[in-house]
Amino acid sequence: MSELAQYRGTGKRKTSVARVILRPGDGSTWVNGRTLEDYFPRSVWQTIAVSPLKVAGVEGQYDLRVRVHGGGLTGQAGAVRHGIARALVEANPELRIPLKREGFLTRDARQVERKKAGLHKARKAPQFSKR
Repeated sequence: MSELAQYRGTGKRKTSVARVILRPGDGSTWVNGRTLEDYFPRSVWQTIAVSPLKVAGVEGQYDLRVRVHGGGLTGQAGAVRHGIARALVEANPELRIPLKREGFLTRDARQVERKKAGLHKARKAPQFSKR
């Protein structure tokens, strides 16, 4: 039965969306067809992505399959973190408290503000000239 068990979680951050599947296994990771180290070359991104597994104390117990798209690598790492945390709660509801305490179950809703007409950026106005 444990081979058939799989837990899903959808994570979001900025404009990135990650679909995560956790299966009991030896801890192999797969992100968009590549290893975690290949997909997230910076160690900071790797640490962010798998931090829920560390907090839950289940490193090496689940195989990780992730499809992630949209945004940049920082947003994608945050989306993967959110998705893993949600999948872990589905696998074991008792993990909800430590994961929520660390803030992994909260969707970071900050988005880039849109550019307004007549301005250089979202809020940067053209320089005022008296003459």
